[in-house]
Amino acid sequence: MSGRIEDYALIGDMQTAALVCRDGAVDWLCLPRFDSHAVFASILGTEDHGFWRIGPAVPAGAEAPRATRRRYRGESLVLESEWDTPRGTVRVTDFMPPREDHAPQLIRIVEGVTGRVPMRSALRMRFSYGRVVPWVHKVDGRTVAVAGPDSVWLDTDTQTYGKDLTTYSDFTVRPGERMAFSISWQPSHKGAPELPDTGAALESTIEFWRDWVDQCTYHGPYREAVVRSLITLKALTYGPTGGIVAAPTTSLPEEIGGVRNWDYRYTWLRDAAITLSSLLRTGYREEARAWREWLLRAVAGDPENLQIMYGIAGERELGETELDWLPGYEGSRPVRVGNGAAGQLQLDVYGEVTEALHLGHMTGLARSDYASLLQLKLIRYLETHWDQPDEGIWEVRGPRRHFVHSKVMAWVAVDRTIKLIESGDADGPLERWRELRDEIHQDVCEKGFDKERNTFTQSYGSQELDASLLLIPQMGFLPPDDKRVIGTIEAIQRELSTPDGFILRYPTAGEEAGVDGLEGDEGAFLACSFWMADDLAMIGRVDEARRLFEKLLSLRNDLGLLAEEWDPRLQRQVGNFPQAFSHVPLIDTALRLTASGAYGG
Repeated sequence: MSGRIEDYALIGDMQTAALVCRDGAVDWLCLPRFDSHAVFASILGTEDHGFWRIGPAVPAGAEAPRATRRRYRGESLVLESEWDTPRGTVRVTDFMPPREDHAPQLIRIVEGVTGRVPMRSALRMRFSYGRVVPWVHKVDGRTVAVAGPDSVWLDTDTQTYGKDLTTYSDFTVRPGERMAFSISWQPSHKGAPELPDTGAALESTIEFWRDWVDQCTYHGPYREAVVRSLITLKALTYGPTGGIVAAPTTSLPEEIGGVRNWDYRYTWLRDAAITLSSLLRTGYREEARAWREWLLRAVAGDPENLQIMYGIAGERELGETELDWLPGYEGSRPVRVGNGAAGQLQLDVYGEVTEALHLGHMTGLARSDYASLLQLKLIRYLETHWDQPDEGIWEVRGPRRHFVHSKVMAWVAVDRTIKLIESGDADGPLERWRELRDEIHQDVCEKGFDKERNTFTQSYGSQELDASLLLIPQMGFLPPDDKRVIGTIEAIQRELSTPDGFILRYPTAGEEAGVDGLEGDEGAFLACSFWMADDLAMIGRVDEARRLFEKLLSLRNDLGLLAEEWDPRLQRQVGNFPQAFSHVPLIDTALRLTASGAYGG
């Protein structure tokens, strides 16, 4: 049985990532890329769908013990889990070396701390998301699993044996002893990958993360939370291209047992753009430059038909299918791969991309003529399309609407492009676009604002609220002290807050299909709750903002990781994990509160 979402740790190599549970089981790993088929998929099913557990040996049929404590080694992505047992204490160190030319590897080092602890490694590889049992055999003393185009090689100094289509190793560790295990992926038509030097790989991995974190320019009171979030964002970056996945998982549910299960292993322009913002503001220009280059390649040739998401190398076709052989996380079905929302019209994306390009320009990122040309092309598209209904920021699967946030972000796109032209770094019809900016602003204020309730609404003519409206002051559409902004913030607090003070995205309709075209409910959306903390700080309620922010920090798991949402009823994390769209606003809010001095101690 898989653990709670918050029971998992993240390790990765900037090309793929694994989730390691408290009981020492790797329950999710796709090889060789984030969006490849999973080799371990038990988090979405059972152990029959693939896992790799290393931990203290227990009698047959007994539940695997959970680690007594775990941590990342310093400011790195090297995970250390320790078990205190009646026979002594043992430590397992898990990591994936950042790769350049070598094969993707997952390395697990078992180390005795005290006593003599019997241990067991149980490795059950299942290719194609748990559907395919590979051919496991020995080649020159190494164990290899082969199925179709893929092979995974197991290397260890301990003896292994096969039983029930699983590879086991039973051994005992004493103080100071180390036993190393590694798996390496290789195309099955090639020869064996190089035998890993696990000790050297560990040292180089620690050094990589130490050097990377040293570039961070934030040294405020929330440094631990900010650095852990930055490391997580770096881990979600696909190194070869600079694309950033929204999360390394698919189909972890927004409602336990529900149908809101989506594949997040792709690059959402929205998520990546706000990630770029956080990276730039904390000193990481190289990552920002790489993302901008990814963007320019992804949209090249067809910028007017901007997709909301692309594959991590810029792929456009992300067809959505269901894996009916997987029962889903805690019975949450269907399990989906691919994402049909890729073809949606979401006008807000034009604003997010333009804002990201603008921020790069303002913070000294090397000028790119093509980036400026792209920005101008996007505005020419918006000139004739900004007034259309769309699916909006939340990717509704119901009818298109005139979402207020989409119109606001269209205004942002035009406004930032006007600033680019005014700076002298681009040419365009300045007066015409100033008039367009004014037209969009007036349209939103007239059609998207409820005067009786003193609040902006989710869409034109709607009575519903939407947490994306919290971005109105943050984007500069209206100043924070505008009565309409304050009224909107207070309305969202009244109508979209959970009993513990967190923020829902919008009202859902329970058993009926609501505005998003889906049945069921969802948890509080963590990004929206961070946005609320930002807005409270902006309107002068800084103590309240700090309390909400620190309450949000308390939702992180013991390793500082956040999923997409928080279920206030079950008091647990839900949604894909870890989620860039949660960690980015955490960084942004920490920076804002630090600048305002709104922190305790």
